[in-house]
Amino acid sequence: MKTRRCGVAGMFYPRDPHHLEQLLEKFFRNRDPGVDALGIVSPHAGYPYSGEVSALAYSAIPVSFTGTFVVIGPSHKGYRTSTSLVPWETPLGIVDNDVVFGSSLDLEEDEVSHQEQENSLEVQIPFIKYRFPRARIVPILMGDQSLGEAARLSRILLDGIEKSGRTDIRVVASSDFSHYVPDAVARENDLYAITALEHLDVKEFYRRILERRVSACGYGPVAAMCLTCRGLGASGARLLRYATSGDVTGDPEVVGYAAIAVM
Repeated sequence: MKTRRCGVAGMFYPRDPHHLEQLLEKFFRNRDPGVDALGIVSPHAGYPYSGEVSALAYSAIPVSFTGTFVVIGPSHKGYRTSTSLVPWETPLGIVDNDVVFGSSLDLEEDEVSHQEQENSLEVQIPFIKYRFPRARIVPILMGDQSLGEAARLSRILLDGIEKSGRTDIRVVASSDFSHYVPDAVARENDLYAITALEHLDVKEFYRRILERRVSACGYGPVAAMCLTCRGLGASGARLLRYATSGDVTGDPEVVGYAAIAVM
């Protein structure tokens, strides 16, 4: 069986399944934001830096969820927007692909792009495997992150959901925020951009990112997720936690991370 093999295990997260399980158990302990989200934003840095933020984001979806996660991540290598239709490996076991739903979407399949040690999607999958062991995935790597492309991707997803009649879909946007700027600058600029999402104002989100030159790597996936959830009836977003790598390292130059729930 062809699978998408682990490319960044041992770098971004533990390769050893027991170590990984213990770490995820620690991250998810006592995490209950008390919401039921249609979509979330989760960072994709190394687990020691952003794992607790990611766990809080995934905790916004009930542990009983057994449906499909559409996981949208930015292509750090500039590949075109595409989907993967094979199962994905994790140290905790295989996560099945929802091939029926994924292949119904008007998206190109490109397994090569997804194999090229791209961390933006892979880092999310162990969280899904651990907390939602029966869930399936539709991974989407996003190339062009313009507002127009985010709107197009959202329409594709909404068309697929409407035609399939599926109600068991949740959308994950994989993104870090500011990269390698002073901690105070990251916090001010990232929160300025994120507050535009409180009412899912995606156009304002883009405007603020451009205004402050926020170096968020997955602003397109965030926008596509918000637009999709808005089409499904969501009315707003809640910031569950904001943190930076400096909280762990003490370094003056940081990367920003946010857990956001869209409801």
